[in-house]
Amino acid sequence: MNILVVGGAGYIGSHCVRQLMAAGHRPVVLDNLVYGHRAALPPGVAFHEADLGDEAAVGRVLAAEKIDLVMHFGAFCYVGESVTDPLKYYFNNSVAALHLLRAMLAGGVKKFVFSSTCATYGVPAKLPITEDLPQAPINPYGQTKLDVENALKALALAHGLSFAAFRYFNAAGASEDGSIGEDHDPETHLIPLAIDAATGRRPSLQLFGTDYPTPDGTCLRDYVHVDDLSRAHIAVFPKLEKPGAQLFYNLGTGRPSSNREVIRAVEKITGKKVPVIEAPRRPGDPPALYADSTKAQRELGWKIKFPDIESIVATAWKWHQQHPHGYADRGC
Repeated sequence: MNILVVGGAGYIGSHCVRQLMAAGHRPVVLDNLVYGHRAALPPGVAFHEADLGDEAAVGRVLAAEKIDLVMHFGAFCYVGESVTDPLKYYFNNSVAALHLLRAMLAGGVKKFVFSSTCATYGVPAKLPITEDLPQAPINPYGQTKLDVENALKALALAHGLSFAAFRYFNAAGASEDGSIGEDHDPETHLIPLAIDAATGRRPSLQLFGTDYPTPDGTCLRDYVHVDDLSRAHIAVFPKLEKPGAQLFYNLGTGRPSSNREVIRAVEKITGKKVPVIEAPRRPGDPPALYADSTKAQRELGWKIKFPDIESIVATAWKWHQQHPHGYADRGC
């Protein structure tokens, strides 16, 4: 199929582009390059620089490229920033996504794969998290994702839109060959921050909270490899053939790692010490978040290739070794 990958020059989107090509599909990328990198895209991939909320531009791309299905990776994803600048998140994550969906419907494209988040659950009622738990976001980032999920349900009923919403846990790692990886500005994710501290690119790593009710006092999180995420998105395509399909899946390994365990994994893989400064808890950080992904494994045949934190860190380290200063076009 011809797949429009919105946000395809970003971290997860660029990995999905390569997985689509490996599966025999033709990806077409639409990205405004606010956070994305042209250098993350393979040579020859069709690229359109535009905003997902520009209905006219999106409509032209849908028609010209004969798009069969749209994948959405174009959200802003900094939880803290969503609290201090909520309008930025509501306009991009919710409003612009609605413009994209209206352009799709106008162009007769009715298959959609949505990058959602475990942040829609807020503080979960139980662990591991299953798809039927109540959704009660505690920050604007999670709320804007839930807003789109709710809109998708309404559009499925009103217009026969078929969609899958994947609720991610902690996306991590890099491509196995080290060609593409995680290059955010600013960087907020633990694994690249720990690698930067180990290699001296930053003086130390701040460890937020050491008194949680967990085995070692630090937060527990579910790290899932970015290529494993991408393969799940592709595995769902056959289920979108049914008009009005509404599908929701958690994507995580179900094996949480504590912050200290991640730091130890980075030290083991890199052979370098991670200098750590212990800091108070951050507001709104739950002690533990991890997934029950049984549904995705059962219904999609999804298999996790990178089940443990060390295998994930090893791919991230390979990327950092090959790109010690990130992408060549950093800053675009």
